[in-house]
Amino acid sequence: MFLGLDPGKSKCGLAVMDFERKLWLQEVVPTSRTIERIEKILADYPISVIVLGNGTGSQSWRQLLEPQVRVVVIDEKFSTLEARQRYWQLYPPQGIFKLLPPSWRIPPRPFDDVVAVVLIERYLKQLVTE
Repeated sequence: MFLGLDPGKSKCGLAVMDFERKLWLQEVVPTSRTIERIEKILADYPISVIVLGNGTGSQSWRQLLEPQVRVVVIDEKFSTLEARQRYWQLYPPQGIFKLLPPSWRIPPRPFDDVVAVVLIERYLKQLVTE
């Protein structure tokens, strides 16, 4: 299983996905509680790799996490845009949102967890092409 981490200054996105791309967990947590939450996830799921976005403070996150589990850093370029589109695939628009063009839709909540999903998917794609 893979743990995706989209680190941020005030909040972090987390996602747990297996090799078959089944999502087991998605959540956005305050940055101050991220390590505590990751420790709980590592206790609850057989995580083999943490997939970390290379954005905000990724090097310090890597140093914190590597003693516990293998960390792979993935390019975050355009991941927010991709996650915004992916959000609507995971949570199809309802009501009036259906009428809006996809490029006009803004998710109604923080979607850093979906960015974490995108990061895992990018890592899995790299594995297949290597």
